[in-house]
Amino acid sequence: MKHTFILIAGLFLIISGCISQKDYVADSDFNYSGKFKRYKTYGFVRNPFQDSTDYYQAIERTISSRLGSQGYRQKDEQPDLLINYKIFTDEVKYRGYDQPNFDFWLQRRAEIVDLTEEEEKENREKDETYNKVKYTENNGLLVIFVIDNKKGNTIWQGYTAAYFDLVSPDVSTELTKATYRVMDQFRVLTRN
Repeated sequence: MKHTFILIAGLFLIISGCISQKDYVADSDFNYSGKFKRYKTYGFVRNPFQDSTDYYQAIERTISSRLGSQGYRQKDEQPDLLINYKIFTDEVKYRGYDQPNFDFWLQRRAEIVDLTEEEEKENREKDETYNKVKYTENNGLLVIFVIDNKKGNTIWQGYTAAYFDLVSPDVSTELTKATYRVMDQFRVLTRN
């Protein structure tokens, strides 16, 4: 009888742990004029009112880890890419784009790297459009922006809709998971 109770209690804990775990669904959009094969360094946009809370540090550590594993080097002065991020804790209306698969697009564009903006527009395929998609059904959002530092344009943005309780003791863990999921959409390798 005692073993049965322990078995049932253990099963209950395992099942409740699986049910309570969040699975973050991420999506991303990109700018067709981004020179993704040319970027080698990154840095973070610095907020003049720097917040040193653990969850911001968790986001930056996760992004740095991911980009480092893809060959990017962090550089504080004049990096090729600037990284910015924002956590929304309330419902937010957000606009994304329905575009070709990013990996497929990168492969298709692998040979073309030195185009002017006009040449890039001429060489666009039929499916390379910016069809707007509005995201409204969410209780919060994590958005990560990748910006071309020379042009000042956002070349990629990744996001996941989720509620983040910023006072929860698990917020750093949850933001780390969500950030990895978003950065998993940015699959550009570089050679330094």
